Amino acid sequence: MRPALQPGTGPIRSAAYLPAEPDSVLWGRLPCATDAAVLTVDPGTQVTFDTISHEGILEDQGRDPARFFGGHGVAEVLDDAIALAGSGYQRTFGVDGPHVVSRPVHVTGAEPGDLLAMTLVEALPRVPYGVISNRHGKGALPGEYPVGGATVSVFASVADEPGDELHGLLPLREGEEPSVRFPLAPFLGIMGVAVTGDQRPHSVPPGPHGGNIDINRLVAGTTLYLPVQVAGALAYVGDPHFAQGGGEVSLTAMEASLRATIQLDLVKQDEAVARFGEIAGPLAETSELLIPTGLDEDLDVAVANCVRNAIALLGARYGMAPHLAYAYLSAATDFEISQVVDVVKGAHACIRKSDFGSLR
Repeated sequence: MRPALQPGTGPIRSAAYLPAEPDSVLWGRLPCATDAAVLTVDPGTQVTFDTISHEGILEDQGRDPARFFGGHGVAEVLDDAIALAGSGYQRTFGVDGPHVVSRPVHVTGAEPGDLLAMTLVEALPRVPYGVISNRHGKGALPGEYPVGGATVSVFASVADEPGDELHGLLPLREGEEPSVRFPLAPFLGIMGVAVTGDQRPHSVPPGPHGGNIDINRLVAGTTLYLPVQVAGALAYVGDPHFAQGGGEVSLTAMEASLRATIQLDLVKQDEAVARFGEIAGPLAETSELLIPTGLDEDLDVAVANCVRNAIALLGARYGMAPHLAYAYLSAATDFEISQVVDVVKGAHACIRKSDFGSLR
């Protein structure tokens, strides 16, 4: 196995580096307006975050990652994961969420009405293994899985390929050598901005603030736009993934720690409206796609919200009439399920920018 990226070791892309120490993360809750920033940066700054996966450190896994991963033959466990699990961090299992997120970064000049642009520049695996879980009767098939128990956590290893391509490995049956190989596409399940007020939101349901949106297209090179809720935006990241299928049906993806570099940019309100219209929730963009989203506890409503947001986006960006945008989306755009397991379900659309030629 390749060596782990322990705190402060190995490649660190940016001068602004935030390790995942117990006093620099939140566990189970997301930042709110009254949380103090651990870093202040100007727009255009890149920040490198060490992120910790919650899998392997949770109470129902023993809250002892050295023992948990050691049971799978892992010799090197992340020091910061061990430190957090053993720190006495106060959280209520089953009440607070599972996710570990960074404490917030203040972006100078960000005000409500603006958009914070969070671009994933680089996502480096910190460990050569991950965990896929189906737990506590949750997932797309509650009552059917897990079979015979309340907790099933599947250990997955990572294989190096020629050209540094990484793949996940799983066996067909317990105890066999891995024979199932699937590509990795690292991304952060959680990118967000702080909410108003003094109550930290639960880490599981996503919302207008972003949070646990679990969109597997948010790989390196993709930008997520989030409506700023409070002065300074107070941006944060967490919930690292090595790979996730659309839907994340068993409850988790292949969860594993990443070293992620994010560029934080600001789109002021007038420019934001001109480029995207009035957006009230997460919107992503790649070099090829516009990716509006829809969220709701009811998946049908989430998809309907995504369609409405896509129609509005096409009108704002290209001046397309709503009924023609609706027709175009039906004929030419894939609507994908982001996830069905985070209480608030998500859908997203993949609109090809090339279909609109030289239009802005």
